[in-house]
Amino acid sequence: MIDVNDLRLNPEQFRASQRARRADESLVDAVLAADTTRRESVTAYETLRAEQNAFGKRVAQAKGEEKQALLAEVKELAASVKAAAARSEEAKAEQEALLRKLPNLVQDGVPEGGEDDYVVVKKVGTPRDFAAEGFEPRDHLEIGELIGAIDMERGAKVSGSRFYFLKGVGARLELALLQMALDQAIRAGFIPMITPTLVRPETMQGTGFDIAHDAEIYRLEADDLYLVGTSEVALAGYHSDEILDLGAGPVRYAGWSSCYRREAGSHGKDTRGIIRVHQFNKVEMFTYTTVEDAAAEHERMLAWEEEMLAKVELPYRVIDTAAGDLGMSAARKFDCEAWVPTQGDYRELTSTSNCTTFQARRLNIRERQDGEGQKGTRAVATLNGTLATTRWIVAILEHHQNPDGSVTVPAALRPYLNGLETLPVL
Repeated sequence: MIDVNDLRLNPEQFRASQRARRADESLVDAVLAADTTRRESVTAYETLRAEQNAFGKRVAQAKGEEKQALLAEVKELAASVKAAAARSEEAKAEQEALLRKLPNLVQDGVPEGGEDDYVVVKKVGTPRDFAAEGFEPRDHLEIGELIGAIDMERGAKVSGSRFYFLKGVGARLELALLQMALDQAIRAGFIPMITPTLVRPETMQGTGFDIAHDAEIYRLEADDLYLVGTSEVALAGYHSDEILDLGAGPVRYAGWSSCYRREAGSHGKDTRGIIRVHQFNKVEMFTYTTVEDAAAEHERMLAWEEEMLAKVELPYRVIDTAAGDLGMSAARKFDCEAWVPTQGDYRELTSTSNCTTFQARRLNIRERQDGEGQKGTRAVATLNGTLATTRWIVAILEHHQNPDGSVTVPAALRPYLNGLETLPVL
């Protein structure tokens, strides 16, 4: 959540952030009003409590009828103190509930607007000209079936729509991608983690997901647990209620996990193939760092994502995501989108988000301040970024396909496939 002290000092900054998101800016004023009520109720309670303490000393010194009269007043005062304490707790809970509805403060420079208002930062590589090569490109599912890599029909038979089997070279290709991503992350100083895919509600909420209204989340009601859509959730919760030592630099984790999304609002979209599915695998970077280092770490994460895209030899573009498409936790997000030939468009393969202190405040993750003139603790910054997912297979199969339906393996991936240079047609 946001820092209510910052909100109190700079309310217009938060109203502007809400406007940029195309969100309700009156929520800022509601939080401010709740904050005023909370502080007034705390003051009223503390005043009555002090009066109660002072009264207790008078009672201890009194005798006879005077003491009996004072005891009656003490009883009445105790009831007032109890009521004031209850009002204070109610005011605190109301403010907390409103604060949890307010998304992170958008950083300066983020484009305003919704999903289609992104800004293209750069384009890298050139999409293949299949017409010049003399053949019509097949889509990834047709290729996947030709080389025995993807089985959607049996996936649907076993689990329903938007499920699939990766088999043969398809399974090997995904494992190769994820292992290459993990190796790169380790070289960059990330600690590899295989994370839980079921988490408690407080972990899901702490990361910034609205478990009451988010239609994308799978919930196991009998156990009150939630299936994660990214290992970011588990990695964010890993250090909840802890104080970190960031003196030696950022603490970095690379999470390997299966991920689950209901895709509730995507009926009729990307129904063919494995672009938009309910279950997939991913290697996710996650960093805890200082507030001062967060922007630089965000740039490093983007560079690591681009390094992976270069290894699989895909043309792509980087976009600066608009404020209204950031989600609850991100203050800024860059997406890398690869060219998908049969769709004639760029599709997201990776994203990296700077969540500043938003998640850390919700999860109570702090660092100790030991610098000159500093003392106590403060919230850390958290960032996340994708290094590889199942969806990458879509762009790899389509971009590297050959006229006969076989697929040329990018050079960097070949060592992870025992030197295999081509995924052959069966």
